[in-house]
Amino acid sequence: MSEPRIILIAAVSRNNVIGRELDMPWKLSSDLKRFKAETMGKPMIMGRKTFLSVGERPLPGRPHIIISRNPDYKPDGVEVVSSLEKGLSLAKAKARVLGVDAVYVAGGGEIYRQAMPFADQLSVTHVEVELDGDTFFPEIDPAVFEKTDETALPAGEKDDYPVRFSTYRRRAAAK
Repeated sequence: MSEPRIILIAAVSRNNVIGRELDMPWKLSSDLKRFKAETMGKPMIMGRKTFLSVGERPLPGRPHIIISRNPDYKPDGVEVVSSLEKGLSLAKAKARVLGVDAVYVAGGGEIYRQAMPFADQLSVTHVEVELDGDTFFPEIDPAVFEKTDETALPAGEKDDYPVRFSTYRRRAAAK
């Protein structure tokens, strides 16, 4: 089996907002369904603040690796590491044991910024709105990442805004 791919997964507004006051600034049922389908069964890395924002409980069916500089932070049902590099190493080892081809990085802003140079792929839900926030997704450099797929969806009855599901792959020359 080849090395597991590192995929950053995020919902991002037109002005790159991903969060506000430890919460997502929208309700998007279609995005949550996509997130679940894409990440199920695969190791997932997130920062402590993102983990707090999902209720400090692991999402079912996915091994969770939480990055925290606090050595006393030990929530139930997850593994805690002190750096992104340790998280990626552990997630890849878990992916190999599970026989899956990818590990997911699920935020937040600082973790995405640190992980971008390691990412093989970006799975981005572009939310068709500009709004205020305090947490941002890094700019996607088109010289590094090529958009390979995109599907637009109107806002469903459980969605605040229309979205575009986009996949970006790292260009071979950008490795």
